[in-house]
Amino acid sequence: MNRRTFLTHTAALAAGTRLLRADSGAEAQTPESILSRIQAPVFPKRDFDITKYGAEAGGVKDCTEAIRKAIAACTKAGGGRVVVPAGVFLTGPIHLDNNVNLFVSEGATLRFSNNPEHYLPVVFTRFEGTECMNYSPLIYAFEKTNIGITGTGTLDGGADAQHWWPWKGGVHKDGGPSQTPDTKALVASGEANVPVKERIYGAGHYLRPNFLQPNRCTNVIFDGLKIRNSPMWEVNPVMCKNVIVRNLDIDTHGPNNDGVDPESCTDVLIENCTFSTGDDCIAIKSGRNADGRRVNAPCANLVIRNCNMKDGHGGVSIGSEVSGGIRNVFVENCQMSSPNLQRALRIKTNSHRGGAIENISFRKVTVGQVAEAVIEVDFYYEEGEGGPFQPVVNNVVVADVTCRKSKYGVFFRGYKTAPIRGVTMSDCTFTNAAKDNLFQNVEEVKLTNVLVNGKKL
Repeated sequence: MNRRTFLTHTAALAAGTRLLRADSGAEAQTPESILSRIQAPVFPKRDFDITKYGAEAGGVKDCTEAIRKAIAACTKAGGGRVVVPAGVFLTGPIHLDNNVNLFVSEGATLRFSNNPEHYLPVVFTRFEGTECMNYSPLIYAFEKTNIGITGTGTLDGGADAQHWWPWKGGVHKDGGPSQTPDTKALVASGEANVPVKERIYGAGHYLRPNFLQPNRCTNVIFDGLKIRNSPMWEVNPVMCKNVIVRNLDIDTHGPNNDGVDPESCTDVLIENCTFSTGDDCIAIKSGRNADGRRVNAPCANLVIRNCNMKDGHGGVSIGSEVSGGIRNVFVENCQMSSPNLQRALRIKTNSHRGGAIENISFRKVTVGQVAEAVIEVDFYYEEGEGGPFQPVVNNVVVADVTCRKSKYGVFFRGYKTAPIRGVTMSDCTFTNAAKDNLFQNVEEVKLTNVLVNGKKL
């Protein structure tokens, strides 16, 4: 065990109120202080039924223009609900406007076209943490205020083994379309500081659109929906402030099908959601490599509570795009379990991403089983060591966490030149862990009442 010291943690963690150290010059945060600032947007009590603007149920007629007209009328009137009634409605991209709540009724399904041409012209977006001009997200908003997507209906992204998902690459024996060349080119353009307006993808390229992406918006709510068959990341607020994600049922298992990915956002609440995904259930991000450092917008002040994580690479992941930094993340009262869930808490970064990850609290979490580690911090993700931007992980607090089956209880792997600092664990019990814990290049590990396979650490 390199560069670590066991210290006695004498102060008990106060339930729900422990202050996390803030970054230099910033006020310390608690869940209560964050929640006091988060307010749901209020929409006028006016309804605009899309069928009154030409939409027809049945899943055959393209209702894109009818939905656009309903949104325009709602905005012109000063806001309200654009209502999708019961039935299946086929649509292309939906662009929200100020004070618009897209309400998907019980028994309603918005089924999105899987024809890439329908998602042109390109829009300003982010692909895996690098800004570019690309296919429109399926539902998109740019620099809007007071927007929502709510209701108990279904959003069906139309992706499957023949549409969108094969663009991940490695699917077609004959080669076929693959995002890999475009991804490499986009990252290279970010490294070279090519103007974003010149990073044009879309037609003739293979960067899949995200499902729901408000970009640079304020006062955003997603509530009650079922989300299925996403091309890529599902709920992806980018550089937004005051965001609520609640009561979502996300079940989609394609490649990179993350559930909720807040990128460079401030003041975010994610609660009462159920996840079964093809990638991370929740992944917190802040931009990739040079482009993330250029934008320089951290993701800060998040509360994640009362969620249920099933399949996925991580229940709550931080990274891998963390170049803008991440701080003040509180995960509380969640349930996680599946043989196909790899980790409960996962922090993944490397020396090319860099960025500071600070003040992470993971508490009162019940884990049935995970395939890898219950708690993982790994500096060797993808490019690993050897880059010029040393990652920083500091002040990770894990308390009241149980797990009944895993490969590792704890897997912490830093660098000799950049150790993981300030890990506090208390009142944790991990049983049926197949391998010993790994603490590699970790400083200041504080353990109180931590049991692994019945042995106290």
